[in-house]
Amino acid sequence: MIASHIFRHTILWASLLITSPALLAAEKEECVRIVSYNVENLFDTENDPLTDDDAFTPEGDHQWIEKKYKNKVNNLSRAITAAGGWETPILIGLCEIENERVLNDLFHHTQLRMHGYQFVHKDSPDLRGVDVALAYLPEKFKVFNTQFLKVEIVGDKPTRDILLASGILPNKDTLHVFVNHWPSRYGGELESEHKRIKAAQTLRQATDSLMRIYRAPKIIIMGDFNDYPYNSSIKEHLGATQPPKNIVGKQLYNLSSQFVGLGDMGTHKFGGEWGVLDQFIVSGTLLNNKGKTYTSLDKVKICQEDFLLKDDKTGKAPKRAFRGTFYAYGYSDHLPIYLDIILKNHE
Repeated sequence: MIASHIFRHTILWASLLITSPALLAAEKEECVRIVSYNVENLFDTENDPLTDDDAFTPEGDHQWIEKKYKNKVNNLSRAITAAGGWETPILIGLCEIENERVLNDLFHHTQLRMHGYQFVHKDSPDLRGVDVALAYLPEKFKVFNTQFLKVEIVGDKPTRDILLASGILPNKDTLHVFVNHWPSRYGGELESEHKRIKAAQTLRQATDSLMRIYRAPKIIIMGDFNDYPYNSSIKEHLGATQPPKNIVGKQLYNLSSQFVGLGDMGTHKFGGEWGVLDQFIVSGTLLNNKGKTYTSLDKVKICQEDFLLKDDKTGKAPKRAFRGTFYAYGYSDHLPIYLDIILKNHE
């Protein structure tokens, strides 16, 4: 009886040893990072006759020469690397970049060049010529569709397009990513509010379309919204709210709303007060940890590395690149934010 008992246990352990690699592969998870960053006026030094970029030329107000430009590009690569932590971000959403040249210089002529980033970009109708872009690692995010959504503001200056890129992740899930830079508050918050509401409505139409086409689309929305999570453009017109206990798959949830009102934390500082203009918003399908691709409220962070900050009268503030027309050899007036997502079962 004892020998039979030992034999059965030996067979059991042997079978576990044989099957355990497969079990481990089935349960494997990988954490990947997504970064969003308003890089504050990343212009090259050349005059574009089609846009109002004269201030960013050697003869312009900023006396924008190659030395300053190259310093800024290298600074931004350092900031993006810091936001990536120990891992290389698979996606990087950028706001306030001028053109394809600055993207090439940032991703192919700095420390970021070793990673092999490609990017999605199109010149927008913005009069200053600033655009949004999405850089991606092609081995981690296989882009199969891109769209540039025009925000139609009747009787006003044109604004930046909203970028949509859809791609396949290593676990074969499809991810839809929107990069935003909504109209500024220049001229007054209330006076300019209708522009951001129009951007929100344009974005909502696009997410509704994805939700009709796909049974359970996984959506990430990021960028500089020039509004806060509690403003009507985001909360009411886009319909993005703080995640409740009961998640609805086709609802949008603002993961960055948790940073509102903390006082000593934000992504941008104005008038001595921190605010959360840069945000991550996701579909409820991404908050289901039983899915192949998921995230959670605690996986969104503001990058607050010391070198990105400086002292001011009310504590700390972003070490910005510009003070008026003076180049301060800093980084940006915004801090980068990042979101970690978990990929399961991709072997």
